[in-house]
Amino acid sequence: MEPAVSQPAARRKRSPLSQLWADIRKDWDLYLALAPGILFLILFKYTPMYGILIAFKDFNIFDGMAASPWVGLDNFQRLFKSEAFMDVFQNTLMISFLKIVFLFPLPIIVAIMMNELKNMVFKRSIQTIIYLPHFLSWVIVSGLFIDLLSVNGGLVNKLIVALGGQPIPFMLDNSVFRSVLVTSAGWKEIGWSTIVYLAALTSIDPQLYEAAKIDGAGKWKQTLFITLPGMVPVILLMFILRLGSVLEAGTEQILVMYNPGVYKVADVIGTFVYRIGLGEQNYSFSTAVGLFESVIAFFLIVSGNAMSRKFLHRGIW
Repeated sequence: MEPAVSQPAARRKRSPLSQLWADIRKDWDLYLALAPGILFLILFKYTPMYGILIAFKDFNIFDGMAASPWVGLDNFQRLFKSEAFMDVFQNTLMISFLKIVFLFPLPIIVAIMMNELKNMVFKRSIQTIIYLPHFLSWVIVSGLFIDLLSVNGGLVNKLIVALGGQPIPFMLDNSVFRSVLVTSAGWKEIGWSTIVYLAALTSIDPQLYEAAKIDGAGKWKQTLFITLPGMVPVILLMFILRLGSVLEAGTEQILVMYNPGVYKVADVIGTFVYRIGLGEQNYSFSTAVGLFESVIAFFLIVSGNAMSRKFLHRGIW
């Protein structure tokens, strides 16, 4: 008589498809709740990927994608030989670098400082004030900063003149426009990141601070050896996600704030694609630029996660 096959062994012999169907029948209600999210991803994330083919064609909007002739890698060769794109690529990296250097540490510092506040009413008031700009569109933020920095009647230039200086054309001066981009991005988004780090601080065991006080550790040492290590997982997550948007550099922000006078220092890949694709109706070339940006972003996220797992033994996956 043959020995009976154990239930785990029978489960292992199932094909992946039959195992999936068995799991769906077992937890059908959970999979049903998951269906809208999966449908959203398929319709708005994966289905549009078909448009990547435009990068390898001489696309004509009247002929359609199927009738447009294949050109292979011609658009990418044109991309890498374009001096205009090289300037745009350099601007993108520079603006992203400035935002990471000056803006990435600030929410961490603000979250640590707010965590030390004992008056909860004051703490929540500050938290709300710095968080509110996140909900404003870049069109509104752009209008606010243009009014504040205007040469004719702007509050900042009025202050500069009152102190004996000369008005500065912030929105037209190539030497200062990048600082306007960094400042306005910080004002709008620091509050959002601060909330994320404050949430991370709530997961740190308060008994660690009590033990540190007993051992004679002051606030600085508590921050250095308890607070920051406790925030490391969230900091890594935010940094790796930030790497993925290095070549995005705040396209929406720049698009509503810049002008032809500062193209030299502010034109980034996203605005370049917008001007070439929609402005000149060169859809094939702009799609090639967008595909290049996406591939680099994917590489940066994977590389950042790999380095994090190798040196810090932590990562997103």
